[in-house]
Amino acid sequence: MSSATKGDRKIMIDVASWMFNVVTSVGIILVNKALMATYGFSFATTLTGMHFATTTLLTAFLKWLGYIQTSHLPLPDLIKFVLFANFSIVGMNVSLMWNSVGFYQIAKLSMIPVSCFLEVVLDNVRYSRDTKLSISLVLLGVAVCTVTDVSVNAKGFIAAVVAVWSTALQQYYVHFLQRKYSLGSFNLLGHTAPVQAASLLLVGPFLDYWLTNKRVDVYSYGLTSILFITLSCTIAVGTNLSEFICIGRFTAVSFQVIGHMKTILVLILGFIFFGKEGLNLQVVLGMIIAIAGMIWYGNASSKPGGKERHSLSIPTTKSQDYNVLPVSSETDQEE
Repeated sequence: MSSATKGDRKIMIDVASWMFNVVTSVGIILVNKALMATYGFSFATTLTGMHFATTTLLTAFLKWLGYIQTSHLPLPDLIKFVLFANFSIVGMNVSLMWNSVGFYQIAKLSMIPVSCFLEVVLDNVRYSRDTKLSISLVLLGVAVCTVTDVSVNAKGFIAAVVAVWSTALQQYYVHFLQRKYSLGSFNLLGHTAPVQAASLLLVGPFLDYWLTNKRVDVYSYGLTSILFITLSCTIAVGTNLSEFICIGRFTAVSFQVIGHMKTILVLILGFIFFGKEGLNLQVVLGMIIAIAGMIWYGNASSKPGGKERHSLSIPTTKSQDYNVLPVSSETDQEE
């Protein structure tokens, strides 16, 4: 196969990976918004546990059919990953409750510089000036779109710090573990989803009761709400898988930067379907700035020197796996 054909195939798979993630992520946000706002199912942590339980069932079924081969992930790495992931979920929920929406959005935006810091320190990645400026432009655009009222208190700030760092570490670890142990996306999900499902379903009802003063076991389940919960769990399988595919093929930073396209789409679709206050000039301006920054980032980071790793390659442990999508080559030049 010629290099040009390989390059075209990689571009097609990259685009398909991003589209898969965008569609499933935006879809689950809209479904969950309807489930919580319309049907009052406000048990976010328990619902996330259901998502991972559904993912566990699917990975177990595919493994039974032989589509996923046996692989190995050491217990210490599994425990660290699950701790980071669960603290991310719980931290985000608590941060949203204790902080204003504006500060919550600022905390989410700060994940990009934190992810950059982790790559610089742990992987010795170096960014060009244009790459840094493009990331700043994306942050500015999304901030203009989403940040309105900003108020903060001590406990809310602590919750936000825990959420941001745990999320950045979890996303870094997705990329790290896939490279180190040669794990495909489904392989890694097969290891992590059961532990996350069990822990979140155990802790979730108590945490949700603390956050909402409502009990999930006495919620009035109806046919429509059950259908929405089922739909949410089904889409979540694609969301979880697509996140692992995208971070595995790229990096956590790229996932965060380009991933803000989902924020833009959620805003637009939210105005279309839920029609609260409509698009105003500030939001439209922010969207234009953010999209321009994403295009600039894609161009800048793909150029020689745009984003380079100067350290030695991570030692890999070979394992037989079924890679749903091959992980991009990650040598000296990222992406």
